[in-house]
Amino acid sequence: MSNPSKLPDAALRSWRDLLGSARVLDDAPTLNAFALSTSSWSTLPLAVLRPNTVEEVSEVVEIAGTHCIALYPISTGKNWGYGDACAVTNGQVIVDLGGMHDIEVNATLAYAVIGPGVTQQELSQYLLDHDIPLWMDCTGAGPDTSLIGNILERGFGHSPYGNRFQNVAGMQIVLASGEVLNTGFGHFPGAKATHLFPYGLGPYLDGLFTQSNLGIVTQLGLWLMPKTACINHFLCMVEQHADIAPVVDALRPLRLDGTLRSILHIGNDLRVISGGHVYPRDRAGDQGPLPEHIRQELRAEAGVGAWTVSGALYGSDAQVAIARRALKAALKPTRAKPQFLSERKLAMGAVAARMLGRWPLGKRIGAKVELGKALFEMNRGVPNGRFLAGAYWRRRAGLPANFPFHANPALDNCGMLWVSPILPLCGVDLLRLHALVEPIFQQHGFDLFVTFSMINERTLGGVITIAYDKENLPEVARARVCYHQLFDAIMSAGYIPYRVGLQSMADLSRAGDVYWRVVGKIKSALDPSDIIAPGRYQPERAAREPLMSDQPPSPPI
Repeated sequence: MSNPSKLPDAALRSWRDLLGSARVLDDAPTLNAFALSTSSWSTLPLAVLRPNTVEEVSEVVEIAGTHCIALYPISTGKNWGYGDACAVTNGQVIVDLGGMHDIEVNATLAYAVIGPGVTQQELSQYLLDHDIPLWMDCTGAGPDTSLIGNILERGFGHSPYGNRFQNVAGMQIVLASGEVLNTGFGHFPGAKATHLFPYGLGPYLDGLFTQSNLGIVTQLGLWLMPKTACINHFLCMVEQHADIAPVVDALRPLRLDGTLRSILHIGNDLRVISGGHVYPRDRAGDQGPLPEHIRQELRAEAGVGAWTVSGALYGSDAQVAIARRALKAALKPTRAKPQFLSERKLAMGAVAARMLGRWPLGKRIGAKVELGKALFEMNRGVPNGRFLAGAYWRRRAGLPANFPFHANPALDNCGMLWVSPILPLCGVDLLRLHALVEPIFQQHGFDLFVTFSMINERTLGGVITIAYDKENLPEVARARVCYHQLFDAIMSAGYIPYRVGLQSMADLSRAGDVYWRVVGKIKSALDPSDIIAPGRYQPERAAREPLMSDQPPSPPI
């Protein structure tokens, strides 16, 4: 099926009869807003539909099937660095599920049932407002991002529940036929354990609807973490680059045996520095990458080393004390010395920072206190937009005045591309991957931001950021070349990404790959007319229609 250049009038009339004119939009400003992207690869939709119930979603799909119109579902459209709200190809109709805000919490069995429009902020605030002693896991993508949207990309957060899809039970999905599929036990009337036992009876289907275009997820059950009596955050500064490998190897046994339950994050100096600064053009001029002497100055001002290891300890006072001792013992042979943060220590640090005022030491303490506060919030399921600051690194206008509230890097004309390889949880692999990508960044004149996260007991999930100036067309062109070279390099080295942006969907298939042939057969069975998100994790389909190229810099709308 090829995408039409114009929607049939009959389809528009049917959708307007169903949803009302206010929720069927095809005006130029709306369409252009949905084409904005941090990646400078974008696509233009034909319309935007905003259903608010599963019944409306089902009817929207049936109308699309009647007229052979491609639909692209989004949750809130904030898939930063991977395509934002854009469809994979031009001429699709966006189905914006951001109005589906239903939240139901079972406090006894510690789970929530949520819709795709529920943001991190909304679920976090719901738990606080209702005084429910449960924490959700949250990511650094910002308070306004969708939980379901991130889960369907198999994203990860910070807490012991940070491997998010692992904590999902019971999904509701609208198929291309308009039928509503309930997974697990959910299709049995009166089932008591739909959101408690994920596998149900028979084949386990839920994974088919993550990173795919096989259906539209309209609801799922998400397990929540019981609030713990004690929480400590720890930071380890590693001064020299090569010294991070022994630290990784020392921490691996603690992840494997369950001493460290949370997802640990290992960020390089620029990743941490960019949490509070944009590119210092007043000191470094306009061209990147950052001169080494200025990088060292910023590192000293922030009080960080080449790498910062960050994680949290949860449990009773006794459990946290035991974990602290184990962590200290494990790191003793390395050059990393853990610093443990409690809320009491943060309060004392804030007092010290105020007393020391504008002295360099006071500034360093103050920066660490602010970072510590943000990390504590994240560890308890309170989202914080601070960690989106890296998206603004090369933005000429700097951070918005109200940052981080309602931060929107796409609307703010930020340039950002993410490449997210998975590697074994071994120090040698971290250094090997870093050595592979660093020269590519140097060659193209970009600062290398990288975070490695211990997303489970055996792997590191990398997030490598290309931050660029969208107002500088030569820089945009260099960013594209850098991205493709980076993507090809990690694929060739066997460090395959755990998710990709829309600009890489066509590059996923390799000759003779049985996997994608099987996926294609499933797609043909469930969606023979290719109605839902054609091209999304569908390499051959994505390759047939190129993305818009040479997107001009887009001013905020």
